[in-house]
Amino acid sequence: MSAKIPVTVITGFLGSGKTTTIRHLLQNNQGRKIAVLVNEFGEIGIDGDLLKSCQVCDEEETPTNNIVELTNGCLCCTVQEEFLPTMQEILKRRDKIDCMLIETSGLALPKPLVQAFRWPEIRTGATVDGVITVVDCEAVASGTLAPDLDALNEQRQSDPNLEHETPIEELFEDQLACADLVLLTKVDLVDSQTREKITNWLQKELRPGVKIVPCESGKISPDVLLGFNAAVEDNLDSRPSHHDSEEEHDHDDNINSVNFISDQQFDPQTLTKRLQEIVKNQEIYRIKGFVSVPNKSMRLVLQGVGTRFEHFYDRPWQPSEPRQTRLVFIGRDLDQTNIHSLLSA
Repeated sequence: MSAKIPVTVITGFLGSGKTTTIRHLLQNNQGRKIAVLVNEFGEIGIDGDLLKSCQVCDEEETPTNNIVELTNGCLCCTVQEEFLPTMQEILKRRDKIDCMLIETSGLALPKPLVQAFRWPEIRTGATVDGVITVVDCEAVASGTLAPDLDALNEQRQSDPNLEHETPIEELFEDQLACADLVLLTKVDLVDSQTREKITNWLQKELRPGVKIVPCESGKISPDVLLGFNAAVEDNLDSRPSHHDSEEEHDHDDNINSVNFISDQQFDPQTLTKRLQEIVKNQEIYRIKGFVSVPNKSMRLVLQGVGTRFEHFYDRPWQPSEPRQTRLVFIGRDLDQTNIHSLLSA
């Protein structure tokens, strides 16, 4: 029987850079066979598709086999319904896996997920090697815990399976309390004095011995993120949570997602302006997806939080895939007909 699979949990707020970090790790895996479980909201798995496009797996271990998407709920609230059967399937292949990464949604509490590794169905085959909390340095410096705090606060309600009513500050504290290492991203967007101030503040919020490592664009050595051997599931008492004794919570059923899939091509600047207009007229908290750009052989990745948008080309369009624009909108009482109409105009 193979040894337990070491599992690294990557947690952190919306837009902090979790997917970017995992993508870089997969592209610099140093020969490791890595399985990835991605938890996100929306029927179109954008983050999972971004990771599958790394093209680092050999013929026997295809990206489709190595990367699993859960898009039906926040893992901290659906561990039994969603996580358990997925892990059981992954564990059947554990002799072909060196390690595993779990990217939680930006609103997940890490501790309930780690507790699931105590279950008999999982604990004999996997262990939580460490918890990495990704923190957006620029967002903390500006006085918020994400690029757009209002967007994050609203998206907290966007999951019909999301049971916790976690104030933003408490969720942030819970993610820090569970960390074995903090990855401080977007440090290139602040000056050295601000970076030092944020680092000193974070250090006071962490357990003794937890290190803070600066990072730009997810570029960090796998040796830094892997190999903690912490067996976190056996040491949870030292990682207190605001929600250790919680029972039931309410959620907002008015939050929904809208998918836009079209063969239409878009100029990036024109599309961004159009999306900004849509955001002004509807309560949209997150936009992400892929765009087909005229006269470009590369696929454009577009991401927006609140009114802030960024985009980049990640890879060529494959001959076997439809060259489509695919976007996911997350917000409150979104009007699908209106969104489709404005984008198709």
